[in-house]
Amino acid sequence: MTLTIGVDVGGTKVAGGVVDDAGVVLAQTRRETPADDAAKTRDVIIEVVTELAAGREIEAVGIGAAGWIDATRSTVLFAPNLAWRDEPLRDHVRSAVELPVIVENDANVAAWAEFRYGAARHADDSMVMFTIGTGVGGGIVLGGELVRGSHGVAAELGHMLAVPDGHRCGCGRLGCIEQYASGSALVRFARAGARQEPRRASGLLELGGGDVDAITGPMVTAAAKAGDQVSIEAFAQLGRWLGIGLADLAQILDPQVLVVGGGVVDAGDLLLGPTTRSFMDSLAQRGRIPVAEVRPAELGNSAGVIGAADLARRR
Repeated sequence: MTLTIGVDVGGTKVAGGVVDDAGVVLAQTRRETPADDAAKTRDVIIEVVTELAAGREIEAVGIGAAGWIDATRSTVLFAPNLAWRDEPLRDHVRSAVELPVIVENDANVAAWAEFRYGAARHADDSMVMFTIGTGVGGGIVLGGELVRGSHGVAAELGHMLAVPDGHRCGCGRLGCIEQYASGSALVRFARAGARQEPRRASGLLELGGGDVDAITGPMVTAAAKAGDQVSIEAFAQLGRWLGIGLADLAQILDPQVLVVGGGVVDAGDLLLGPTTRSFMDSLAQRGRIPVAEVRPAELGNSAGVIGAADLARRR
């Protein structure tokens, strides 16, 4: 049995774990991310790896980082929620911990974990994953390999065009699907519905203390589960756009499995029901040819650690 360490670096937390070759997390730890300080964030990662490696035979370290990673899996080119700009993260960590290190995009490592050990583990060679959080991330596996592109920044699925001249996206474009199929979009849909029809949003408004602007994603999920109609309709809007995006990917890539992950998936069929219906409605040829199955992610918050560790093992 070989052991590797996976580290999942986000804007608020650095989570690490020791993972065996069956994808089982044997030990884990967590720190807050000093997101506005590149050097301190790097030091926290080194602390996490050093703690987890103590007393263990570790083969390699994988780091999943929320940002664009170069083709050599060594440098964070840009991280929108962290202070890294052209950060040579692999070399810094490798020198400190004296182990082989790879750096990969956080959505890619989560997708790889679901392909190897999660919702797509029975797929022979292909899957696509949409990660629905504050924004929309993604990962693509074709021919049993993670698709990274010529420059290492492939599979930015949240930035496919959905609505020409639509809502402005953080990437600078207008109308990216991230603006219609993300957790942020869910909140926007719910707040708009609550303003327009407050009677139908009574449960949601109660959770928000009567303040529309105080409504959050977890509130929308809780209210929808309790039967709040505006919240249910917000999930239906989100699912419609997500299904359209999945249908586009099914027709371009023809994967075996389409996985939907991220915190919004906790809503279960409130999201997956309208998503699947929209997906099938968007495929006019669905009765003539086989299409990918849409499945919810299975590994939850552990996916980043597991995927990063497995990619380090296969470096």
